[in-house]
Amino acid sequence: MTKRRERGSYAKGIAKREEILTRALEVIAQQGYRGASIKEIAQAVGLSQAGLLHYFESKEHLFVEVLRKRDEMDSPALADPDTGTDVFFARFLATVRHNSEVPGLVQLFSQLSVDAADPQHPAHPYFVDRTATFRDLVVAHLRVDPDDAASAAEAEAWARILQAVSDGLQLQWMLDPDVDMAGTLERLLLAIPVAQRTA
Repeated sequence: MTKRRERGSYAKGIAKREEILTRALEVIAQQGYRGASIKEIAQAVGLSQAGLLHYFESKEHLFVEVLRKRDEMDSPALADPDTGTDVFFARFLATVRHNSEVPGLVQLFSQLSVDAADPQHPAHPYFVDRTATFRDLVVAHLRVDPDDAASAAEAEAWARILQAVSDGLQLQWMLDPDVDMAGTLERLLLAIPVAQRTA
């Protein structure tokens, strides 16, 4: 009986954590990074601030998990190893277009990416892993001869350029919402010499 109760309690805890992340995504998307307080997020899920922090060590840890949740929702199609190159980049651009509809999450991502430069910040491991994973995905979808070091290095360089431009455009867009992030990235993709589309 005790083990059943423990399993039930654990399952409820997981479900509540997921509810918190889902509601936090909504609150941050609407209110922005600075406008989304722990108090407001806690109220949205029927908890006290202390109750909310029972599930997350701090506001920073909560926000990192919010970004992970966003990736979980946005990225499965991008991470599919069987996705063709044209489809991969089309889905990447679709994700960028979607970002313009959730400015609060773009603010959160951009702010935490700066804070994550500090190795002690809770967001540091997330951004290190995320940037490496994204580059690996891009390289995998560029025509690269694995036995040709120059070809591999070129693909790695273009993947870094694409990532840098993508992150930089988000900052420009926050300053000027008329910036066409997806359109600019599409032009860059067409200019990448190793991005010869594969089936």
